[in-house]
Amino acid sequence: MSDPTTFRCASRLEIDRGAPEVFDYLCDVGRWPEWAPTVERGWIAGGGPPVPGARVEQRAKLILGRTRHRVQRVTVVEAPHRLAFAGPLGTSTARWGMELTPTEAGRSEAEMWIEVDLRNIMRLLPRRPFRQRIQRVMDVEMVAIKAAVEERT
Repeated sequence: MSDPTTFRCASRLEIDRGAPEVFDYLCDVGRWPEWAPTVERGWIAGGGPPVPGARVEQRAKLILGRTRHRVQRVTVVEAPHRLAFAGPLGTSTARWGMELTPTEAGRSEAEMWIEVDLRNIMRLLPRRPFRQRIQRVMDVEMVAIKAAVEERT
């Protein structure tokens, strides 16, 4: 990522559940609104689990109670360790994913990451505040994923 218009953010924490349980939860796209504050509803086009090439469709939340349709493509599914997607972020493109590493104690080290390629008008955004906003959202999402998975019995 030597291109100055591309940046990466990551958020990490430990989840008190095994990687297969965390992975299964993340693959349930219909449950994304439980942890993703910008998702009102999510589904896989045609149904079924996420597989490389599948379309993840969403009703994304906007300001003032509005929503819009958003589509991402599944790029990686390596159960139970990696899941990744790619799609638009405004007028730019982004890739995001989750990587799970089992610990000796039966927990999971979880890392969510996003790589953004700023394009078009978004190149004019002040980079630092934009990155900070993405980081804050990812941190909130990770805490919500941890809480949801750990409370499941």
